[in-house]
Amino acid sequence: MANPYYESALKERAGVDQPVQVNPYYRRHKKAELTADGYVDGILSGNRTILSRAITMVESDNPAHIDMAQEIIERCLPHSGNSLRIGITGVPGVGKSTFIESFGGMLTKIGHKLAVLAIDPSSERTKGSILGDKTRMETLSVDPNAFIRPSPSGSALGGVARKTRESMILCEAAGFDIIIVETVGVGQSETAVKSMVDFFLLLMLAGAGDELQGIKRGIMEMADALVINKADGDNLAKARAAQSQYRAALKLFPKTGNGWEVPVGICSAIENFAIDNVWQTISDFSSITKANGSFEENRTTQLVNIFYNWIDFTLQNRFYNSEDIQAGIKDLLPRIKNREISPYLAAIKLTGKDI
Repeated sequence: MANPYYESALKERAGVDQPVQVNPYYRRHKKAELTADGYVDGILSGNRTILSRAITMVESDNPAHIDMAQEIIERCLPHSGNSLRIGITGVPGVGKSTFIESFGGMLTKIGHKLAVLAIDPSSERTKGSILGDKTRMETLSVDPNAFIRPSPSGSALGGVARKTRESMILCEAAGFDIIIVETVGVGQSETAVKSMVDFFLLLMLAGAGDELQGIKRGIMEMADALVINKADGDNLAKARAAQSQYRAALKLFPKTGNGWEVPVGICSAIENFAIDNVWQTISDFSSITKANGSFEENRTTQLVNIFYNWIDFTLQNRFYNSEDIQAGIKDLLPRIKNREISPYLAAIKLTGKDI
């Protein structure tokens, strides 16, 4: 009598044989390693592939990459600093990517070379990022005078600031005269981005409830201009009403120290409406602040910030890479988890090397 098991769908059947290799002679070739000379020469000649590889090295936490990246940055530094650095922020859904594509396309048409450094939020759980800005900026991503580089924000805003500053230096050395830094949205990252740009643009929405509700005063105080996006169709009247509200609100803020009065504009990125007005505002800001010396003063402050940030990064990096510290952490963590020692005392012991 036949065994019913062998007649049922529960029987395990043999798997499908693996196909033979399509091309048995194919061998994956690793990219040739470049020297610092190769990177610097490629960047200065405007080679985008080498520029991208150099930025990847800047973003790496590998100690060997850090050393190479710093040599490249140091040699590119004399060729940097000639761009206009623009930070762009706004709540999710305000249309930052659409605005940058429209704004960037206008800039390249009038002869500028544009680099967009888009900070993409990283997952706290997986540490991964979507890095989708190139897919959202379809036209700009194939523009020969534009370079788009999405970068993961990582877990530390200090890392964002440091790596983005260094990427800006490389892009400037490669010949890009306008750098746009797009932030992840209204939040703490805005402070980091503000500290590295010449002009900080805050994009706003109208018709999404009380226009002044939930807008952080600190963000508005940091902005050099407010622009209400999506001012098109039925939303145009709402945008003009919101424009009046924001203008009234800004009068309550203390005056800036650079002689600039923060304007409030409207635009529609999707219809290319008043995009040129935004560029005129940025150009006016650049002219006024360069004339009164505040532009250069801001750049000098940024250099001092880089100095202190680099000290923080170097000390932290050396601390955690120390074998003694790693052994101390390995010993202390189980004691913290078992409530044998408080995390405060454990930190004091570790930093005081009294382990």
